[in-house]
Order: sequence, then structure tokens, then C-alpha cells
Amino acid sequence: MRIRDILRTKGDAVATVRPEATVRQLLSVLAEHNIGAVVVSPDGASIAGIASERDVVRALHERGAALLDRPVSDIMTAEVRNCGPADKVEDLRRAMTEHRFRHVPVVEDGRLVGIVSIGDVVKSAIDELESDREHLVDYIQRAP
Repeated sequence: MRIRDILRTKGDAVATVRPEATVRQLLSVLAEHNIGAVVVSPDGASIAGIASERDVVRALHERGAALLDRPVSDIMTAEVRNCGPADKVEDLRRAMTEHRFRHVPVVEDGRLVGIVSIGDVVKSAIDELESDREHLVDYIQRAP
């Protein structure tokens, strides 16, 4: 299975915030879309970073409530791993597990075209297993 297969199912919408948006605005976007991370992008197509609920919690612990009025660029992860639509889901699952990250922007021709979460990756694995199980059951039931 390829990343494009996940995007075909879940869609290619990506919530973004600009680097100068406040952490308070970031939290509003996370809550509005019921998501755990957003891509930080000056233009909706390029990637400046990624900011997650975890980033906010850690920064709040260190800096206090004044953080809410600071720019997202103060807390975002600037070095963002990404993938392409043709990449294998299995390879991404392995990388996400080994390196402990949960959200990966999908980039094609230098432009942001989607985002994949660990939940999307796990769901795709479960769907594949279910499909394999159905094929096996069908094969066994047809056997003479």
C-alpha cells in the first residue's frame, strides 16, 4: 500500500497556521479540526515546521501561560520529516515507530499535498489485515 492510498481514503485537506500565528490561534485550529498537529506554513504550500499539542504542553510547562501570545514559530519543530504519495506505508510506519513522531506531511513536487498521522497508518494496516482475512476465509470456504 502507498501513501496515496491513505490520502485517497482520508482526503488531502491539511490544516495549517502561519509561523507568526499565536499559540492561542494554533490551539483554536487544533480544537476546531479535532486534530493533534498542524503544518506551519507561510503560504499553505511550503513547510516551515509542524506544531503539535505535545509541543504546546511542553512549552507551557517551561514558559507558563504567557506562551499563548507568542508566535507558533517559537514552539514548532522546524526539522520536519515528510513523505511522498508514492512512498510505501510500511516504510513510513517503521520510521514513525523508530523515531517516535506521529504526523508526517506529504509533499509532491515541493508542495504540501496532504498529511498522514500514525492513526491513519495503523488504520491502513488493520484494513489490509482484514482484507487478507476475508480473502483467506473465502479461499477456505471454496476449497473442495
